[in-house]
Amino acid sequence: MNITVGDPRRLGVPGPEARLRFEAEPQESGSGPGRRVLAVDGKPAFELSFWCGSCQFLFRRLEGANESLSLEGVQERLAGQLPDPDGGVLDAFGTLLPEGDYLPLLLSVEPRLVVPGQEGDYFSHEQVATWGLDAFWGLPEYPHTPYYRTFESVVDDEAHLYEFVVPMVPPTWNDRERVEEYAEQMERGTVPTAVAVSTLDVCRPAMDRSTDYYTHWGLTHFLLDGHHKLEAAASVGRPVQLLSLLALGESLSEASDQDRLAALRSQPSKIRGARRAQ
Repeated sequence: MNITVGDPRRLGVPGPEARLRFEAEPQESGSGPGRRVLAVDGKPAFELSFWCGSCQFLFRRLEGANESLSLEGVQERLAGQLPDPDGGVLDAFGTLLPEGDYLPLLLSVEPRLVVPGQEGDYFSHEQVATWGLDAFWGLPEYPHTPYYRTFESVVDDEAHLYEFVVPMVPPTWNDRERVEEYAEQMERGTVPTAVAVSTLDVCRPAMDRSTDYYTHWGLTHFLLDGHHKLEAAASVGRPVQLLSLLALGESLSEASDQDRLAALRSQPSKIRGARRAQ
C-alpha cells in the first residue's frame, strides 16, 4: 500500500497570521468571486481552478511563488521515512497554514519532472483532449512552472485521477550540490520525506465538445519542504515520501470525493485508456 491516511485534523493559525492562504480575488466588475489563488505572505503565488467546476483544472505560478517554506527543527525527522503522519511535523507546518480542517496523507511517490509544452505535459495533452485549446489564445493552458507528475489512475468509467507535485520555486533555483547529495543518498536506499499542502479539484466541462470527455480529478501537492529531494528523486528514478496536508475546505470537491481518495490512491497507477490506445 502506497498511502497512509491520518485522521482529519484542525490545524493552522488565524488567517491574517498564516503565511499561506487560499483566497478569492474580487472580479473587476465587483460582482461574484474572481480568480481563486493560493497566496504566500499576502501575494498571489498560484492561480487555481476556477470555482465553477466546469472550467479547466489549473495551477498557474504567479509572482508570489518565489521561495520554499522549509522549517528548522523538523529537518532531522524528514531526512528519512516517517512511520506515520508525524504529529510534531504536522503541528510545525500547521503554523504556516490558515486555520481549517486538513487530512494528513503519507504517500510514496516516484516523481517525473515535466516541462510545460514538452512530453508528458498534462495541460498540452490530457486537458486539451477534454477542454480543447483556450478560446482566446488558441493555446493550451500554461502553468508557468515545471512540475512533477507522480500518479494517475481510474476513478470510474467517467472520471480519472491525476496527481501533481508543484514546487514553490522552479528546479533551476535549486542548489546543485544539495540535489547531488540527495541523489547519492537515494541510490544507497535512503527515502527522505517532503511536505506539501494539497487540494483535490474535481472538474468537468458543462458540455461535451471534446475528443475525450470525462471528469478530471486533480490532486495537487504544493511543495513546502523538499524541493531538492524531489528533483533528486526524479533525476535518479527513486521514490520519495510525501507528507501531504489536504485542505478539505479549500478543495473543489465534495466530502464523498475526499473520502474515496485513500482507496483510489492505493490502486495501481494506470494511464487513461484513450491515451494508451493512441
